[in-house]
Amino acid sequence: MLFLLPPAAMASAIKVVSLNGQILDSETGEPVAYVYLHLEEINRTATSDRDGHFQINNLPQGSYTLYLHRIGYTDQKRTIEVDSDDPAKLEITLQPTALSGRTVEIIGRTDELRGSNLEDASITVIGMELRKNLGSTLSETLSSQPGFAQRAMGAAPSRPVIRGLGDSRVLILQDGERTGDVSFTSADHAVTIDPITANEIEIARGPSALAYGSNAIGGVINVVRDQIPTSRRSTPTGDVSLMGSSVNSGLSGSGNLKIPLGSDLMLNMDLNGRFGQDYRTPAGRIDNSFNRSTNSAAAISYIRPWGYTGTAFSSYLARYGIPPDPGGGHPDGVNIEMARFQAESRSEFVYDSRFFDSVEAQFSYRYYHHKELEPFGTENLIGTEYTAHTTNASIKGRHKGIGFFDEGTVGVWGEFQDYLVLDRGTLDAIGLSGAAFAIQTAHIGSWKVDVGLRLDVHQARPKRERSSVIGEIRRRTFTGLASSAAAAYDLGRGWQAGSTVMHSFRAPTMDELYSLGPHLATYSFEVGNPDLKPERGLGSELFVSRRGNRTRIKGSLYRNAFTNYIYPRNTGRPSITDPTLMEYRFEGVEALMYGFEGSAEISLSRNIELDGMISYTFGQRNVDDDEAEITGFDGSTAPLPMIPPLAFSAGATWSPGSLSIGSRIRYAAAQDRLGEFETRTGAFTVVDLHAQYRFTHAGLLHTISLRLDNLLNEEHFNHLSRIKELFPEPGRNANLLYRVYF
Repeated sequence: MLFLLPPAAMASAIKVVSLNGQILDSETGEPVAYVYLHLEEINRTATSDRDGHFQINNLPQGSYTLYLHRIGYTDQKRTIEVDSDDPAKLEITLQPTALSGRTVEIIGRTDELRGSNLEDASITVIGMELRKNLGSTLSETLSSQPGFAQRAMGAAPSRPVIRGLGDSRVLILQDGERTGDVSFTSADHAVTIDPITANEIEIARGPSALAYGSNAIGGVINVVRDQIPTSRRSTPTGDVSLMGSSVNSGLSGSGNLKIPLGSDLMLNMDLNGRFGQDYRTPAGRIDNSFNRSTNSAAAISYIRPWGYTGTAFSSYLARYGIPPDPGGGHPDGVNIEMARFQAESRSEFVYDSRFFDSVEAQFSYRYYHHKELEPFGTENLIGTEYTAHTTNASIKGRHKGIGFFDEGTVGVWGEFQDYLVLDRGTLDAIGLSGAAFAIQTAHIGSWKVDVGLRLDVHQARPKRERSSVIGEIRRRTFTGLASSAAAAYDLGRGWQAGSTVMHSFRAPTMDELYSLGPHLATYSFEVGNPDLKPERGLGSELFVSRRGNRTRIKGSLYRNAFTNYIYPRNTGRPSITDPTLMEYRFEGVEALMYGFEGSAEISLSRNIELDGMISYTFGQRNVDDDEAEITGFDGSTAPLPMIPPLAFSAGATWSPGSLSIGSRIRYAAAQDRLGEFETRTGAFTVVDLHAQYRFTHAGLLHTISLRLDNLLNEEHFNHLSRIKELFPEPGRNANLLYRVYF
């Protein structure tokens, strides 16, 4: 799997070159250390050393886009040419800026996934912005982005929601690969990624999303850890972080170390841990909302002129609490123990052929297990237990132009999953999936056009076919084609306008098909539907943006229409077998979501910046006459549940030199458009403060970030929280982060 050709054959088939140089301060001429470099067209990253020098080896000759980021300097992108007859040596100057690390990058391009990175993601969160918003979960870290909200059920189990879409409609990746957890199946399941380990967080929509899934109409979120090294460092490099939070007496820490071994090997090691007690709100402490986790990894990579091949092993261990439900279900709360172990390999081979520039092969195995422990006297009983063995393999190649298209990517992907859920009607099934995809790019004058196609086949195969109260538990096979097209026009002076269209395909999950049993952690009795049809969506977006020296603006209008939108509908009836739990049935309905979002960053001077964000989503589903008569809905439509309300934020930042101080006001309107048996949430306004300071000492770069959330200790409720009827959101919180780079 790791070698497509013998190394000798590959070495003779390509012409490679090294890219090296030095990075200097444009005002002082001094070397700039710890600059992050990324070549967008190929999976290569590097960091400048203490003298500002960098080197990226094993590059096929050609044209590349080089992206540079460093705290305290303006981000830079430049096009470079590398030629084997004239090795590239660069002297790059970076412009100092007090408003350092403007890290939400709105980029017009949406290309394919490349190794650890999503090439030209639509949004990239990195550097100071990542540290300023860093939370205990991925969704908390991204919640300040336009169009983002977070589905939550306590401190640990939360997941990002984009434009009202969540669960499996938003794919979460780590270094370009799926995590293997079941966070998309239920609100009490945590994402097995700790954001403190992230180098970048990328979000992509449109054709680029089809490189990984046909169902990501909401988008793809990729947490970049660069776990498998792709280029060689000349000296050991790394970073260490410590973070504390007052709202839950929390403490977390992480460390990363990359070590060169000889001339061809790179070793990468990651270690982190997180500890948090029950969190506090303006109404008091929330019982059983603690969180403990650790996420560690080790990887080694063999780097040669033909490319690289690497292997990584990682683990994620967690124990966290679900707050109690005094009215029934679990009055003492539920504790969840979670473990994920992963082994993966990735190889990339560069070519000088008539067709392919590079080919990447990936293979991974993940073991996931979690237990939901319910207190019973002095003991804990296992209420629900999940076990999943997942194997993935993929091959994709980046190729040269074909006819109308300038470049593109083609690939195949496959997955095997052995899935077992106990105490849910004993859901025991095999999942088989396969896909082939192609993403192509063309440049026509001021236009850039991307198109993508993906053919998916999914099969859910119960290990025991039988009759059940929900129907025939039988094998189901789903086949569907997803497509997307995006066009952007350069209007000049930094302005760009464009449109994206995406047709998605989503096969029902095994939980949606076969569930039958209590799920105490979510206060529900879940009933599947083995006759469900696939979910199909048609999404469209119009956008306009501007990137200038002093302003960055983007606005979007979007519409997503679904046939057979699958969701767990609250029937309003207690379960017959367990009357303390409400019955939730998985159903497919026609649904429509539309809305708008916008963001702006304006530099009033060298030291003062203003920023703002607004987003709104409207969601509804069709209602037949019988349901309208029973539920009392007026008309042929009804609101979809769990849709975030209108949200707005405005902030200001003052940055005198290495110090940055700012504030932000966050507002959410009341949500009065309610689904069946859904609770209204009122409007709220929250004030936050933040400060950051950076300095260099003993040749090391140090950064300190302080964030004060909910400064006025405002009691407020998240409409997407499954426990909003019982508990408000966290109260005043001081979050302090220290990070050192070496």
